[in-house]
Amino acid sequence: MFVIIGWVLMLICVFGVFIVHGGNISVILKALPFEMTTIFGAAIGAFLANNQMPVVKAAAAGVGLCFKGSKYTKDRYMELLALLYDILQKARKEGLMSIEKDVEDPHNSPLFQKYPNVGHDHHVTEFVTDYLRMMVSGNLNAHEIEALMDAEIETHHHEAHAPVAALQRLAGGLPAFGIVAAVLGVVNTMGSVGQPPAVLGGMIGSALVGTFLGIFLAYGMAEPLAGLLEQKLDEAGKELVCIKTTLLASMQGYAPQVAIEFGRKVLYSNVRPTFVELEAHVKKK
Repeated sequence: MFVIIGWVLMLICVFGVFIVHGGNISVILKALPFEMTTIFGAAIGAFLANNQMPVVKAAAAGVGLCFKGSKYTKDRYMELLALLYDILQKARKEGLMSIEKDVEDPHNSPLFQKYPNVGHDHHVTEFVTDYLRMMVSGNLNAHEIEALMDAEIETHHHEAHAPVAALQRLAGGLPAFGIVAAVLGVVNTMGSVGQPPAVLGGMIGSALVGTFLGIFLAYGMAEPLAGLLEQKLDEAGKELVCIKTTLLASMQGYAPQVAIEFGRKVLYSNVRPTFVELEAHVKKK
């Protein structure tokens, strides 16, 4: 919603002021289809040439994600921490082997089914069960598991941010393609140098529209989308850090209620539940 509001406000301010100051909007509208085809066509072609297909698909999915609200809310984190508390509490009371079935088949586990928002999330379930399985096996200590977690989170970060980098490169190239469109317009104008001044003026104006559109699309649309997508992906990475911190605290001997407090503390302040809120939620569950 805020993306649309931002774009509408931007369009009103740019074109509204242009019209109020006596600008001839018909010149822009007349040149718009041709300049947009040149700039967008060249930019998309370069985008495809510059990125592997998985990155292209991820970038398309990421643009769609920018128009959706964030799923990483306070309620989701309270559910995640309550799930971790239940798992760690069961392991503490009944032994690590008691959670083996939950780890091996989380889709049929009563613990995971109890928390559908995070229990049905593939990435969360896989991350939790992978490291619980290592804890059950007992072959790795806390420092070794922490190093492995850090490596996986770093890999996830680089993979998830590939479409962000692709969109940023696209934003960086749009002004240049706008100049290309403008230069072609000037070449076309020079070929018609014998025309009356009014005609030549219109042709030069149309050529300059290309430069304007390249800059406008880069810094008004492509760059903001890349920035917003980066923020959303950082939220996803923070969830993994929360799980990591909680599990490591448990491995170091802290009680489940203390371990989830470690996890709560690493969350962003705008979605971090208070100690009282989390305690009440865990007891309710």
